Amino acid sequence: MSLPYIITIFLIGFIGSYISGMVGIGGSIIKYPMLLYVPPLFGLAAFTAHEVSGISAVQVLFATIGGVWAYRKGGYLNKTLILCMGAAILTGSFLGGFGSKMMSESGINMIYGILALSAAVMMFIPKKGVDDIPLDQVKFNKWLAAALALIVGIGAGIVGAAGAFLLVPIMLVVLKIPTRMTIASSLAITFISSIGSTVGKVTTGQVNYLPALIMVVASLIASPLGASAGKKINTKVLQIILAVLILATAIKIWVDIL
Repeated sequence: MSLPYIITIFLIGFIGSYISGMVGIGGSIIKYPMLLYVPPLFGLAAFTAHEVSGISAVQVLFATIGGVWAYRKGGYLNKTLILCMGAAILTGSFLGGFGSKMMSESGINMIYGILALSAAVMMFIPKKGVDDIPLDQVKFNKWLAAALALIVGIGAGIVGAAGAFLLVPIMLVVLKIPTRMTIASSLAITFISSIGSTVGKVTTGQVNYLPALIMVVASLIASPLGASAGKKINTKVLQIILAVLILATAIKIWVDIL
């Protein structure tokens, strides 16, 4: 790998992980299209969808560790929510990650496009009163949370994501979890999910290890910095940033598919 190639991959990992730590996602919603489209823009070799999904799976595993560590204090991590959704999404992500080997490139991109579009629609649904609930009084339907996490896990495992870009709007809109608790807890759930998708990708030989290592290094530096920044930003601003990112990605993926 040339120096420009290493620098490009590192910057993709750094930017994506900073944003992921700030808004509570694993970062695949940003890094998946960046890995697909940015290297060819600079005349560098393009990754296949299988390679991108494999690199993303490994990178998300480490990006979320940094984010969770930054949010470990302050009562933002809801342990019941994390265990409930984490167990379900781990199962789904392993099944999706393992089964993705049998899918075509266009099939993987199509699944990604559907997930991104669904998340974009939910992010623009009004979320009134969500942040008025005290963190120690948050309640939610455990069975509904687990069922939705399982479905998200299967789709996310296919594309090498951890599903947080879809989990966050589900937690905000459907389960009515306050924004900062959603961000912190989703990072923990995403970490659990990424274990399943990473194992699925590694065991089926879909991981390009050197680019994945570069992305991991970038993640461990940038994710805690993003999480620290996220604590200081107004929750409405965080929701808008995430909504715009998801919508832009969904549009780009669907333009290419169609």
